Amino acid sequence: MGITIAVAGKGGTGKTTFAALIVKCLKENTSGSILAVDGDPSSNLHLALGMPLEETIGHIREDTLAQIQSGTLQAGISKADYLELRINKALVEGDRVDLIAMGRPEGPGCYCAANAILRNVIDRLKRDYDYVVIDNEAGMEHISRQTTQNVDVLFVLSDPTLRGVMAAKGIVELAKELGNKIRKAYLVVNRVNGEVPEPLREKIREVGLELIGTLPAEPKIAEFDLVGRPIVELDETSPLYAAVKEILHKAGVIR
Repeated sequence: MGITIAVAGKGGTGKTTFAALIVKCLKENTSGSILAVDGDPSSNLHLALGMPLEETIGHIREDTLAQIQSGTLQAGISKADYLELRINKALVEGDRVDLIAMGRPEGPGCYCAANAILRNVIDRLKRDYDYVVIDNEAGMEHISRQTTQNVDVLFVLSDPTLRGVMAAKGIVELAKELGNKIRKAYLVVNRVNGEVPEPLREKIREVGLELIGTLPAEPKIAEFDLVGRPIVELDETSPLYAAVKEILHKAGVIR
């Protein structure tokens, strides 16, 4: 069984960038195979990784439902087997990195069936990979719906604000309340130049979160986004890349 790494946090904290750089670090510092899972309905991880994306689990679910309702679903195959076949075809294969994306939800405000499928796919697929990196959607919805389970390392991202730290605390607490199997959970504060301000450090100690590291602001990220350049093309001399690598080292993910 490989190592499963999940990235969570409220919107705007840089989860997708962090997840993409985790994938980059794993690819360049290990010899293992990697499955990247885009659990965000907006499906941007493939852009950060520079990989194509033609179909998502959400689209597959809706298309299958439409076929069932119209009576055009292929005869002689169960719904579960048909879904598994479609999802396997949707897997984007790359150089030691494969990608699967959840995509948009199944309808207004309801993600339940798509998330159940996603969870089952992850549980099955991750047996074939040394590392699984999950970029979760914003907030705590993925945890409350039990999308993220059996996680070895959960990185909760926060911006350098008290509100961000409290949101991070809520994510970790909810995960524990729901019985999610998370072996280790760490706080990562993004866009910090220099030391974390003492008032913020005090709040982090107060809420009981282990701060494993900080990420510096990286002006090149905005430049990459402007021209559609993949985040994984960020130079290895970048302080941001170095910070991500150090965090993975501290967490025991890489040596």
